[in-house]
Amino acid sequence: MRLLVLSLVGMLVYGCGSSKGLVSADKAPVAVAIDLINVKDDKVMVEVNPGAFTAERVSFYIPKTVPGTYSADNYGKYVEGFRALDYNGKELPVSKIDDNTWGISNGKALDKVVYYVNDTYDTEEETNDPVFSPSGTNILAGENFMLNLHGFVGYFGDLKEVPYELKISKPAKLVATTSMTKKPDGQTDTTSDTFVAERYFEVIDNPILYAEPNIESFKINDITVTLSVYSPNGTYTASSLRDPMEKMMAAQKAFLGDIDGTQKYNIMLYLSTMEPNDATGFGALEHHTSTVVVLPEAMTKERLEQAMVDVVSHEFFHIVTPLNVHSEEVQYFDFNDPKMSQHLWMYEGTTEYFANLFQIQQGLIDEDEFYQRIMDKISNAKSYDDTMSFTEMSKNILSEPYEENYANVYEKGALINMALDITLRELSNGERGVLWLMKELSKKYGNNTPFDDDKLINEIVKMTYPEVQAFFDAHVIGNTPIDYNLYFNKVGLTTAKEKEQSGYFLNGEVPFIDVDQANDNAVFVRKGIELNSFLTDLGAQGGDVIKSINGTAINLETIRPIIGQSFGWTPETEINVILQRGEEEIAVSKAVGAPTLNVEAIIPEENISERQSQLREAWLKG
Repeated sequence: MRLLVLSLVGMLVYGCGSSKGLVSADKAPVAVAIDLINVKDDKVMVEVNPGAFTAERVSFYIPKTVPGTYSADNYGKYVEGFRALDYNGKELPVSKIDDNTWGISNGKALDKVVYYVNDTYDTEEETNDPVFSPSGTNILAGENFMLNLHGFVGYFGDLKEVPYELKISKPAKLVATTSMTKKPDGQTDTTSDTFVAERYFEVIDNPILYAEPNIESFKINDITVTLSVYSPNGTYTASSLRDPMEKMMAAQKAFLGDIDGTQKYNIMLYLSTMEPNDATGFGALEHHTSTVVVLPEAMTKERLEQAMVDVVSHEFFHIVTPLNVHSEEVQYFDFNDPKMSQHLWMYEGTTEYFANLFQIQQGLIDEDEFYQRIMDKISNAKSYDDTMSFTEMSKNILSEPYEENYANVYEKGALINMALDITLRELSNGERGVLWLMKELSKKYGNNTPFDDDKLINEIVKMTYPEVQAFFDAHVIGNTPIDYNLYFNKVGLTTAKEKEQSGYFLNGEVPFIDVDQANDNAVFVRKGIELNSFLTDLGAQGGDVIKSINGTAINLETIRPIIGQSFGWTPETEINVILQRGEEEIAVSKAVGAPTLNVEAIIPEENISERQSQLREAWLKG
C-alpha cells in the first residue's frame, strides 16, 4: 500500500492454506451473484451459493482484515439483511456471532445466503477510523462501482481453496477493468459479466472497477498494462496519463532486470471530488497483478502525474516482495484472525525505497530530487517513535502503541533499506546492494516457498557479510536510532539548511494542521514543528484554531475539500482566513503565495575521496 495526504494509515498477502474441517459435499464452484443494476437505497444485493454441505453447522465470514492494510476494518459492518435460505426458499435460523461472522445451524439444508452491502466511501466522514479508500468500496448507481471484493464476497468456514464463479449483473454502459479471469463462454450479453477464480484469495486479490470506458493499454516487454480512469467531472482521461505511466513502468522493468512477476497489470484510478460521501483517503493498495489508486480530481496535471508515478511504482514493486519473497504468516494469511509477520521493513520499506531509487537510477529524477526525498523521509520519520523495534512493531501492528506507528514503514522503513544498501555497497566494493539481495532472496524462496519469519535475517547474513548482523541487531531488531550522517559520509554527502517547496497544508504526507476531536473536530495549527511560509505569512502560530477560510467555517469535514482545492491554487490565489488565538480572533486577507519550508538538505561534500565517489556512483547508478 502507498499512502498520500489525508490518510497516514501494506503489504500484499496470500491465502494458500489447506482446506480442513468444514466440508462441501460436491466440488462445484461457489457461485456468487452480484446485482449492480437493481441498486436499492445505495445498497447492492449479493448471493452466495456454496453447493451442498455435509456439516450440521456452518459459518460464513466477511473479512475482518484486508490483505495489505494492517488494520482491522471489519467489512461485515457494511452488510445488512443477511439471510440463509434452504432449497425451498425458506429462511434458516442464523446467529450473528460478531461483526464479520454468521452461524447457520442446519448446514445440510443450506442452499445459499443472501445479503445487502453498503459502500464504505459514504461513511468515511462519519467515523474517526475510516476504511482506507483504496481498500474500500463505492456504489454509485448507474455510474461507478469500486468493487474491492473483500467488501462484497465472503467465504464459508475453511472453504477458501475451492473455485469461485462470479456473475455480475451491471448497466450496459459500464465496463469492467480487472485482472480476474473472465469466463470463456463467448458471452455477448452487455448487462452481465462472469468471472472465475481458483480460490477465495483470487477473488479478493482482483478488484473490479466498473465505469464508462476511459481505458488505455500498452506493452512493457512481455507485460500488458491497462490503465482505467474514473474521473467524475471528466477532468482526466486515461490517454492524458498514458505517457508518464508507460515511461515510468518501462524504467521499473529496466531497474528490475530479470525479476518477473506477471504478464498483465491493471491500474484502476479513482479520482475523488472530495465532496461529502466521496473518498478522502489518498494513495493505493497493491494486489498481485493490479492496484487501486485513489487521488483528488482537483490535482493539477503535473501533481497528479507525479503522484501516480510515486504510488503506482510503489505498488508495482510489490511483485518483488511480498509477491516473490514472503513469510509463512503471509503465505497462509487468515482474513479473520491474522498473524502478522515481523518484516515490514522489507515488505513496505524495501518497496518504498525501490520506488524512489529506480527513479534516480533510470534518470526520471536528478540527484537533488532524490536527496530531497530521502531528507523528507528523515523529517517525516521524526513524527514516530524512533526507538521502537521494527520487527516488534511489525508483529504487533494491529495493536497500540504499534498501530499508530504504522505509517513509519514508508519513512524509516525506506531509510533502513537506504542504510543497508550503502552498507552492502561498502562491504562489496560497490558490486552488491539491496536490489541484488532481493534477487537472491527471490531465487531462494519465490512465490510458493515462504520463509520462516524468525530465520530471514540469519539467511540474509549468510548471503552477505557478518557486519550486516550488527546492523539488523541495532536498527531493525533493536531500538537504536540510525545516524544517517554516518551513511551519507560513506558516499561523500553531508546535510545543511535550505528552503524547499511544500504544500499549503501539508509537507508531503506530514500535515501542518491537526484536528481536535474533543472540540467539535476543530482544525488547529500544529505545535512544535516548523511551519511553512504560507502559514507564517498569515501570522499563524502553533495552537491557533482555523475558524474559517473564504467564509467557510472550518472543521474536519470542511477542511478536506479545501485541501483538495489547494492542489490547484496558484501563488496569486486570494484567501481570507480567520484564526483564533485564545480569546482573540485574527482576520487575514492575502494571496497564498508559493509555500516554502526551511529544511535540512543533503548536499555533496567537497574534496571527497575516490572511494566515496565510487560508492556514490554505485549506489545512485546501480
